[in-house]
Amino acid sequence: MTDAQTIQRLRHIGWRDQDLPGEGRRLARVVAQHRAGYELHDGGQVFSAQPAGHFLKRGLDPAERPAVGDFVEIEPGKPPHIQIVQPRRTVLSRAAAGERYERQVIATNIDYVLVLTGLDGDFNPARIERYLSLVEGSGAQPVVVLSKPDLNEGVENRIAELKMRLPEGTPIHAINGKDPASASVLAVYLKPGDSAVLVGSSGAGKSTLTNTLLGSQHMAIGDVRGHDSRGRHTTTYRALLQLPSGGCLIDTPGMRELKLTGEENLDLFADIDALAENCRFADCGHGSEPGCAIQEALHDGELTPERWRNYLKLRDEREEQANLLESRLRRQRGGRPTVKPHGPRGSRDREGW
Repeated sequence: MTDAQTIQRLRHIGWRDQDLPGEGRRLARVVAQHRAGYELHDGGQVFSAQPAGHFLKRGLDPAERPAVGDFVEIEPGKPPHIQIVQPRRTVLSRAAAGERYERQVIATNIDYVLVLTGLDGDFNPARIERYLSLVEGSGAQPVVVLSKPDLNEGVENRIAELKMRLPEGTPIHAINGKDPASASVLAVYLKPGDSAVLVGSSGAGKSTLTNTLLGSQHMAIGDVRGHDSRGRHTTTYRALLQLPSGGCLIDTPGMRELKLTGEENLDLFADIDALAENCRFADCGHGSEPGCAIQEALHDGELTPERWRNYLKLRDEREEQANLLESRLRRQRGGRPTVKPHGPRGSRDREGW
């Protein structure tokens, strides 16, 4: 097979480059990770592989290990071994649970992040804002997908509420995940060569939607609890699937904890930053100070108390994670100071926040 034929085959699984790895190594994409190893796809078939020894070293940042969505170079063998992870064009990650700073890669080389939320008891605008804050720095475009519209009569009101809270132009779609005709609105994000990752709470309908997009019952589906519309983890690991549309979809387990990484800019709340610039005092604490534009906006209804509280929560969490990241980088660099990973919004000195 010629290089041109190999590249064309890899295009079907999202490869964008014009070049191939050095002679003697194959290029493939990570489609699943298990305790026993990895599953890879080379554009023609799925096969198992193991990580090379340098990926197993103690102390290696987990984010440097192969992740679902990665394109990797492999050496032949029984089994083949992953030797090199190709540069990632986009990365969706979160901070792992625990007191130590550690980043967990959710998916790489993706074009879209489909944030799925049920219009039942699962609906939570603050959680959607948290998802979009994580997506901001990934390089991928967020798409909000609202499932189970038959379980809520106020669909239009909830869409209007989200449009008020989310950045202008954020795509929002209400669909019936069981109906192929309804789900077809997502085809624009799943074109040949495109890759999307599907995220959301357990019970939001990720597996149901995935099966509909696949046209088959590939993923297991579980019931949800009546009191909070949450479900069990029917999807237990991330998996990249090829769709009939020609795109690739990464299905993920429901995520109970979405910790910020510390590198978010929180552009989602640019309107709040703009309001704060109008405060009378540069070091306004946005409490009882005279001339506080934030308090005025809260009083006039321009800014809702819920959104203000969610902003404060995410901002403080971002700062905490940024400090943990800075401490870790400082230790790695022998105590030398590091540059704050985010922009002006991270500076408490600018506005005294």
